Amino acid sequence: MKTVLITGARAPVALHWARLLHMAGHRVILADSHRFAMARATRFKTTYVRLPQSRDRLAAYARAVERMVREHGCDLVLPTCEEIFFLAAARDQIGAEIPLVAPPFALLARVHDKYCFAVMARGFGADPPKTTLLVDASDLDACRTASEELVFKPVWSRFAERVLIKPRSSDLDRLLPSPTDPWVAQTFLPGEELCCWALAKDGKIQALQAYRPLYRAGKGASLAFEPVANQQIHRFVAGFVAANAWTGQISFDFRHDAQGRLSVIECNPRATSGLHYFSASDGLAEALIAGGSAEASLTGPMTLPLAMLCYGLPSAIRNRALRQWFSDFGNMGDIAAWPGDRSMLQAQLQALAEIVCIAALRRTGLKAAATADIEWNGEPLGG
Repeated sequence: MKTVLITGARAPVALHWARLLHMAGHRVILADSHRFAMARATRFKTTYVRLPQSRDRLAAYARAVERMVREHGCDLVLPTCEEIFFLAAARDQIGAEIPLVAPPFALLARVHDKYCFAVMARGFGADPPKTTLLVDASDLDACRTASEELVFKPVWSRFAERVLIKPRSSDLDRLLPSPTDPWVAQTFLPGEELCCWALAKDGKIQALQAYRPLYRAGKGASLAFEPVANQQIHRFVAGFVAANAWTGQISFDFRHDAQGRLSVIECNPRATSGLHYFSASDGLAEALIAGGSAEASLTGPMTLPLAMLCYGLPSAIRNRALRQWFSDFGNMGDIAAWPGDRSMLQAQLQALAEIVCIAALRRTGLKAAATADIEWNGEPLGG
């Protein structure tokens, strides 16, 4: 039996990992800086520990995680959200003794940088669209004549934050790219969006699941999704993780056009929704702990029902698509449900209430409030 510290307990993927590891006979410790992180409510944990915020308090955060590892005898620390950057910086830059399942901080930083990743990702069978770095007004002006063929987004961002898709030239007036807030302009690609989640060790894929987003929170995170099989995605991921000797979780977004061409758009070095297609009998926990591989057995569309109600339903009302929404919603599995565990509805409502309070205090939206304390946007880290 191993003891695994799972961070980012606010995320459904952290809850899923906790259940998989518990069912495989391991001891699970959950942690987050939120008081009411959703996964805290699971029966499949030994304890939940509230950590200090990682952003702007790296040294204190590192000491707290080190203390948890020491006191609970943790064999692995498994990050699930953007706290991975702060944990890796704590390990690599200030020498914290953390048995982290993650690649070096420098590599994490490169794939998180949307321009750098676009350069890294070429040559593996799913080349990204042409990507231009914007660091000042002259860079932006050079894109104005072709703006309606481009997508503009910050180099450091998540959940399609501040993204402009095929904007008019006048819409670019609000952008202020700079060396400290750089942007990229990417050629817009038609087609459907596909995503994938993978686990790798020393450059070899241990598990992978591709999926298709069905509903989104605005332009950002997928609220509902269904599994897909795509060998091009598998070949790309295999080549990329091998070339970078990747260890840990990694996720990608792609465009797949009508001619079958696949283009990678960006990389998220953390857990995403494909993880939910692995059941307790699929061997994923064993792959993480002891090596080897696992293959997902679950099928069908899935969602977090409360998120679909909060984001998907209003969108369906605006788009006059209520009948389709109700039909889809009724056929979706609940990623928060698990045999033998308690209902997560109260935990979700408590977590949502906490995020609403954070949003009110920060005067920001819910999506921004949900990750405000764990975002890393390229600023120097080191103590």
